[in-house]
Amino acid sequence: MKGRWRYHPFYVKVRYGALQLIVPFIIFQFIRTLLFPTSFDVVLLTLLALLYAAILCDWI
Repeated sequence: MKGRWRYHPFYVKVRYGALQLIVPFIIFQFIRTLLFPTSFDVVLLTLLALLYAAILCDWI
């Protein structure tokens, strides 16, 4: 028998909380990458953007 929810309610709360935290980090990292472009900044910005896209597309 299937459960009532597709996802556990705690998972949904954590996911939406992560979305709210990732957006300011992406903005900050983008500004930092424009001002002080290092390889680490570019890689971190790419990982944050991919994580954000994965959460939005329900890949995670």
